[in-house]
Amino acid sequence: MGFSSRWRSIISGCISSVEFAVLLNGQAGPSFAPSRGLRQGDPLSPYLFILVGEVLSKLIQSAVDQGRL
Repeated sequence: MGFSSRWRSIISGCISSVEFAVLLNGQAGPSFAPSRGLRQGDPLSPYLFILVGEVLSKLIQSAVDQGRL
């Protein structure tokens, strides 16, 4: 879809700069970074889902048009 490297970098930074900590008896444990996925309730989730779905749709349509599917 031709996204610029700056745009991809901004989105990647929003997703990968997350850290979590678990509260146990009111005390926060050591923080850790998730290895995959998005935060629950992340406002970017619906938009990223739509973008990925659109790209997948275009790839499938291209394969059908070329007779590969």
